Amino acid sequence: MVRCLVLPFDLSCCCSIVDGNKYKGSIYMVFEYMDHDLTGLADKPGMRFTIPQIKCYMKQLLTGLHYCHINQVLHRDIKGSNLLIDNEGNLKLADFGLARSFSSDHNANLTNRVITLWYRPPELLLGSTKYGPAVDMWSVGCIFAELLNGKPILPGKNEPDQLTKIFELCGTPDELIWPGVTKMPWYNNLKPPRQLKRHVKDAFKHFDFHALDLLERMLTLDPSKRISANEALDSEYFWTDPLPCDPKSLPKYEASHEYQTKKRRQQQRQADDAAAKRQKTHHSQPPHARLPPIQQSGHQIRPAQPTNNPHPPMASGSNHHYGKPRGPGGPNRYPPGGNQGGGGYPNRGGQGGGYGSGPYPPQQGRGPPPYPGGGPRGGGSSGGYGGAPNFPQAGPYGPGGPGRGPNYPPQAGSRNQQQQYGNWQ
Repeated sequence: MVRCLVLPFDLSCCCSIVDGNKYKGSIYMVFEYMDHDLTGLADKPGMRFTIPQIKCYMKQLLTGLHYCHINQVLHRDIKGSNLLIDNEGNLKLADFGLARSFSSDHNANLTNRVITLWYRPPELLLGSTKYGPAVDMWSVGCIFAELLNGKPILPGKNEPDQLTKIFELCGTPDELIWPGVTKMPWYNNLKPPRQLKRHVKDAFKHFDFHALDLLERMLTLDPSKRISANEALDSEYFWTDPLPCDPKSLPKYEASHEYQTKKRRQQQRQADDAAAKRQKTHHSQPPHARLPPIQQSGHQIRPAQPTNNPHPPMASGSNHHYGKPRGPGGPNRYPPGGNQGGGGYPNRGGQGGGYGSGPYPPQQGRGPPPYPGGGPRGGGSSGGYGGAPNFPQAGPYGPGGPGRGPNYPPQAGSRNQQQQYGNWQ
């Protein structure tokens, strides 16, 4: 049976000039059925993502967002419930109701009342109307930390509270770390009464080193220095063990969406209220809380040992840190000349700064890009967002190119030439 999503669309605005709305009607937009959204899937009771699974979802998200940005489209509402996932492991960006095309014209004014509050970047909360793709990358950073941490990291109650939570985590911005911030419309009204220091590394010190480095660059206060989707796809996080898994290898789950999560929470609250009114002696079950991701071999969170087990329980290692085998003897982890699934890459380029960085010197490319403009781990790039997605796909803009390729099939290559957008205010 074919399942699909049907969305009604009012056609009256299109027919207002035809015989006085004589042909007024509706259009039904039919899309393929997606079994889950990321919020609904993450909130399933007992759900625990693995690190390769998180890398797989994040890589697909960045690939889709990179394609939007090189085609000059801002999504402006990246959040878990707008990321749809099917039971084949495919992730798709949805809900482009707030999307807007942009150009290199820095004088264009855009509304700052966009992006769901918990995922809204500081420049919009401070009143900026001139911004670019960096606003989407802040939202991606919030989702990334949420997947690794097991819960939202910046759950503000209102705009001032949201900005306070951002400053408590990322520090108070000033002209030194964010030039021009003191001239933003609402800075003087919303700045904290005292100077706060940045402590992202302290708050998430249980994250893997490469994950923490990528998160730091996504949650950079100055949007001109914030990492782009193109650069994020080329970060070490996606090219170190454990590698992103093949989407088709992910388990299949029962359908789950955000509205089901809200309904389950509402039912739990009603049950708690009823139990309190009846003054029962037993306590109702506490609301479901997300679990942190499952660690890899050698550092996996293990279940409690049975009492009759003669072997003592094994101690778990530090979270999100994967050491490589040491000592003599035994085969190497990777075949000569490269890493597992990625191939050798002797000529690695340096990591870029962000949207405001200058061009990079030419370096060894990873192969021809699948669509014009170059891209992550592809050939030469004409701009920070000119590049091929790091995840090979077939679609309207061409099949996946060789490049460095996805992490799960073995391919070879090296990092591409990196260039940037220009300064986004």
